This record gives sequence, structure tokens and C-alpha cells, in this order.
Amino acid sequence: MLAIVCPGQGAQKPGFLSPWRELTGVEQTLASLSDAAGVDLLRHGTDSDAETIRDTAVAQPLLVAAGIIAAAQLGGDGDLPGADIIAGHSVGELTAAALAGVLSDADAMRLVAVRSQAMAKAAAADPTGMAAVVGGTREDVVAAIERHGLHAANINSAAQVVAAGSLEAIAALGEDGPAKARVIPLPVAGAFHTPYMADAREELAAFAPTLTAADPSVPLVSNAGGEVVTGGSRYLDLIVTQMASPVDWEACMGVLRDRGVTAMIEVAPAGTLTGLAKRELKGIATVNLNTPDDLDAARAVVREHAGSAPSDQEN
Repeated sequence: MLAIVCPGQGAQKPGFLSPWRELTGVEQTLASLSDAAGVDLLRHGTDSDAETIRDTAVAQPLLVAAGIIAAAQLGGDGDLPGADIIAGHSVGELTAAALAGVLSDADAMRLVAVRSQAMAKAAAADPTGMAAVVGGTREDVVAAIERHGLHAANINSAAQVVAAGSLEAIAALGEDGPAKARVIPLPVAGAFHTPYMADAREELAAFAPTLTAADPSVPLVSNAGGEVVTGGSRYLDLIVTQMASPVDWEACMGVLRDRGVTAMIEVAPAGTLTGLAKRELKGIATVNLNTPDDLDAARAVVREHAGSAPSDQEN
């Protein structure tokens, strides 16, 4: 049973779209997606430096476009079965919606453009950021986050919670964090998935009704406690709420475990979610689809695992 997962903000790296541009038709696709998002993805995905693509209004469209392109190339032969379940982390849920047929590629890019610009505007109102807290006990970590007036914005795994809030409080958490834990600042420009994003949420809520959302063609797992979305309108409700609410990736992984997922492919820029899966979903096969060089390995995993129940893997 195969899951395709889509990474969130912070996974971007300078030049990460460069190898994909060498494939036939990709430049034209990127140009079309750029038009829909109002962002020069061709330039930012190849030439822009780390600071430029750290900008929320640039990073988020880049991530969604990269996932759409990588997934399209994965299934480009036309003879492969599709994924059995799809999920995305934070902005990766927009990528996942496109892959699951909830949104057209163009509408996913329109949505991420509004989302990213609204979040960038909200982030600019206050100097805020995020930091991963790795290790320690959940009780100690949450207590330390709350003690410093921060929010638990991402519940990524049993051993990783992302704190968000003012830069001053993030720095204080680094100096006075929970026992046996490391505090690692993240390359994002705001306190996402917290009350700091309330204005951005309202802006997205006003835009969402302009979109046409279909029911998912494959189970789509939401960051909202791992809810499996079955309706397009429900997806839009959840993606609006997600702006100022915590991302519970640990719950998403729990759904993948309960469904019997045996393999995971993370679309570009990959590595974060498969890394969590290796620790939390022991024994599943993982592939990072970062460049076209990874396509053969990813297609082999699709052929072996897609459409297979756990019992099929044991026989």
C-alpha cells in the first residue's frame, strides 16, 4: 500500500528545480504554473538564493509546483497504478489536493498564491518565527513552549514539536529549553499555524469560495488530527482553518500506519517526511523523489506497493 506525501515550507533549497527543467515539457509546465501563481517559478527555482526563496510568498508556490511536477513525471509512463493515500504537511496539503484531484493544478497555484501572500503579510506585522524542538518528553516540551509564551504549531512526531511565536521568545526557548531536547530555528518567516495568522485565515476564507473543489479521487489525509477528507468542500474548510491551527503530522502518520501503508514516496524537495517516517513507521519502504535520477527507484516502489494490502506483501 503506497502513500505519496508532500513536504511543507522549510524544505526548499536553492536550485532544487534545476534538474527537473531538463525534462521535456517541464519548462512549459512551470511557465503555466507561474502564470497561475503570479510568481516566476523558473527563476526562483533555479537561480534565486536561499534568502530569496525563504520569503513565504516565494517558497510556498515553489513547493506546490515542485510536487506537482515530480508527481506528474512519476506517473508519466501511464502504466503505473496511483497512490493508495496522499497527505501533505502544511502547504504540502495544497500539493496533495492537486495530486488527489480535489483542485486543478491551476487552482492549487491560485490558492497557494493567496495563502502565501496573506501569510507573508501577517508575518510581516510582527517579528515571529518557528523552531523545531527535538527530543525530550512531550510533557516537558509542551510545558517549555507554553512557559515562553509560544505555540505548539506542528506536532511532527513523538520526538519533534515545532514551537512558533515571537523571535524573542524563540531565542529564549533556545537558551532555556526542555531537558534533553535541542531547539533548532527553522528557515521560515513567521509563526505559521498560530493565532498570529488570524488575518491571513480570514483572507483565505474570503477567497476559497471562488474555487471549484472536487471530491478526492484517493483518500486525502488532513493535518487536522489526521481526518481523512472525502469531500471537496470539506477540504476547503479544513485548509482555511489550517492557517491558524496546529499541523498534526503525527496523527497523519498514525492514519498511514492504521491503513497498512507499506511504502512512502515524498515528492520534491524530499527528505523531511520520509525521515520522520523512518523513525515513526518502522519497516516501510521510503523513496525521496528529489531529482529525475530518483524516478526509476520511485517507479519500482510504485509497482511493488501501490494497490497492495498488507497481507499481499506478506505472501
